[in-house]
Formats: sequence, structure tokens, C-alpha cells
Amino acid sequence: MQSQKSPASDGYPETIRRPRDVDTYVSVLDSTLAYARRRDYIGPDYGDGMSSQLLQALPFENRVLNLVVQEVVKRTPVDIRPLLRVEHRRNYKGAALFAMANLNYHEFASRRGEVDDLAFDPVAEADRLAEWLLEEQITGYSGFCGGHRHEIQHFHTKGVPSDPDIVSTAYAVKALLRATEHGLGDEYADIARTATAFLVEDLNYREVEEGAKIDYHMNHPEDSYTVNAAALGAGMLVDLYEHFGDEDLRERATKILDHIAANQTDVGGWPYRLPASASHLSMDNHHNGFVIEAFQRYRDVIDADRYAETLADALEFYRTELFELDGAPNFDESNAYPRDIHASTQGILVFAREGDLEFAERILRWVLANLQVEEGQFYYRKYRHHTKRVTLMRWCQGWMSYALSEFLLATHNRADEQSSVETERERVSLHS
Repeated sequence: MQSQKSPASDGYPETIRRPRDVDTYVSVLDSTLAYARRRDYIGPDYGDGMSSQLLQALPFENRVLNLVVQEVVKRTPVDIRPLLRVEHRRNYKGAALFAMANLNYHEFASRRGEVDDLAFDPVAEADRLAEWLLEEQITGYSGFCGGHRHEIQHFHTKGVPSDPDIVSTAYAVKALLRATEHGLGDEYADIARTATAFLVEDLNYREVEEGAKIDYHMNHPEDSYTVNAAALGAGMLVDLYEHFGDEDLRERATKILDHIAANQTDVGGWPYRLPASASHLSMDNHHNGFVIEAFQRYRDVIDADRYAETLADALEFYRTELFELDGAPNFDESNAYPRDIHASTQGILVFAREGDLEFAERILRWVLANLQVEEGQFYYRKYRHHTKRVTLMRWCQGWMSYALSEFLLATHNRADEQSSVETERERVSLHS
């Protein structure tokens, strides 16, 4: 639950005062996007160890060996991808994040009257990335969908590039809808709309006693349920409902979130999977942030009351258990480390949407102090005694550019609101 702040001297709660270093943050966003553009949005990614050319050259395949290589690449203190010849690719979800960050940057610059001063055309970049999302969509399914472009070894199954998932699809849909809203063509939204069929038919949308469920991806084990993936699927339906207004989108989103709300723990969070015993993660930070953001979207677009208590409890748990007072992200409810940049960026998104810009800025400042290599380049994780010194294109750069761009738009919206209030005060004062 969002804590109440004492009024500041200007009459506004501290949580909505203007951030201290807006111009600095704009420079960081510009540099972050420039880092990605120079590399054409291609780079190492979380969990890409299966793309090792040495591993692929072996005359046999072994699930345990796959997991070992994948996790060693992910967890070693130094980047061993060059040693294992891990191929770099453009990540599907990452492209969606970069597309939205570019559109946000253009909108922010437009509001400040600075578009003509930009060194590049962010709308053209977003359009190019949106086109790539269409070109790289996975075909042969009931509707628009996408997935990782490298193999991923799960504990039970192996995700392959032709195996779409709801998480990648949901962010691509969001990016395509944003592209249409920014005047880049109705066809983006029309294609995104077909993702509903993918969710309903291919991901086995089914109603259950507490609401409805969907699968994370096509080969998900039947003995567990991935909570955050379902929440992102519901969020995708909310995004589509906001754009198209189809009642079936609202109804399905509601049923999926009903089930998630019914399975909220007493402390306010959710384990990665249900049952919790089937999960390799506890109530970790960024996945709980995904769930919270889905409930925020439902509140802001459809109904402010239906999940009010669920959201209040979730936000209280998220803020007090998954973040420190200085904005440092805890890994889960029991462990501070590793402190992950994805957790930080998701926190910025959640608290910016909640209107708590003071705490969102606190998280942002922690990232800049602890995970920024140089302006616009970020490291992946900070452990207790070392930092994972690798820059992941989607996990670090994509999420940071998107979160920072959303934060900057939120600050501008807040400034506009305050200006309107001040103008109204002056008008009333003059006529009193």
C-alpha cells in the first residue's frame, strides 16, 4: 500500500514533486538508446548460453549439460560468452522495449519542444523495430505471437525459437499498439489484435473455479502454473481492450486476474509458479512487479475497485519487502542479493504508474550509482561481493531505456498537472 507523505512546502505531497535531475536523466536515456542503436539492438542476452557454437557442435545433446552451460554463462562473475562463442542476436521482447522507449522519447522531446534538436529520429527507429517484430513473428499458430530467438533449456522442457510464449507476445502487442497510436499505421494494431486467438486457442485459455488460466508457452508442464506469465497475458488483453473496446477482451482479462487474485499469499506477493513447491523461485522481485503492473493496468483502464484490496496488499509487500529504503532491489522476500537491474527497472515502472515518483527516482538513482558502467551502459547484477560485469542488450539496455522513458513521461505529466493546478489557483485568486 502506498505510504502517505507529509505535505511539502509547496502544498504538494513529496511523492509528486518534480524529480531532481530531469536533464541528467534525459541525457542517460539518450546515451542508453545510442548504445543500442550503434549495435543495431543486437547483443548478449539473459539465458542465451544454449547459443554457444561449441555446445551446438557436439554430436549429442544432454539436458543436464545444456542446463550447466546455460547457467554457467548466466552466473559466472565474468562474461564467458566469447570463450564459448555464444552467438549474439536481437531479442524479440527487447525489440519491443526499444520500440516503445523510442516512441516515449519522441513524445517527451515533443512536449519539451526539443524534437528538432535530437541527433536521430526515434519514430523511424520505432517503426523499423515494429516492422522487425512483424517479420520475426512465429507463424503457424492461431494468431500473432513471438518468442525468444535462441534455445532455452528449462528444467522440464526446452524452449526453441519456434516456440512462442505469452510474455514475448504481450510486449510485442504493446509495442505494436503504441506504434499505431503514434500514427505509424493501423496495420500494426490490426495484426496485434489477432494475438487474442493465440492466447485463447494455442495457450489453452480455460475457465476454472476461481476464474481462468492460460499456459505460458506451448510446452509448459501440466503440473504447474506460471503466475506472472498469466498476468502479462491478462495485461495484453487489457491493452487490446483499451484500443478496440471488445467486451470479450475485458471479460477474459477479468477472469484471468480473478484467478491470480484468489491465489495471492497472505503477505501480498505471489510465487513464480503454483503450487509454490513446483517453482525454482520464491516471491522474487521483477516477476511480482509484472503481476502488480497488470492489476494497475486493469485499474486504470477498466475498473478501479475490483482489485483495490489485492493491489494495495501487493504494493505494500512489493515496496517494503522487495526494495530497501534507498531504492536498492531485493531479489526476493528472503534474499537481498543478487540485486538485479531488471528488478530495478520494473520497480521504476510500477511506482511511476502509481504516481510515486519520489520512490521511482530513488530506485533510478540507485541503479545509476551501482550498475551504470558509463553513461548509458549498465551491468546486469550486483552480488554481495562482486558485480556481474556484462551488459545484456534486452535485460539491461532494453529495460532501462523503457523504464527511464516511462519515468520521464510521468514526470512531465505531473509537471503539467501541477501547472494546471497553479493556473487555476491564480485564476481563483484574481476573482476572489
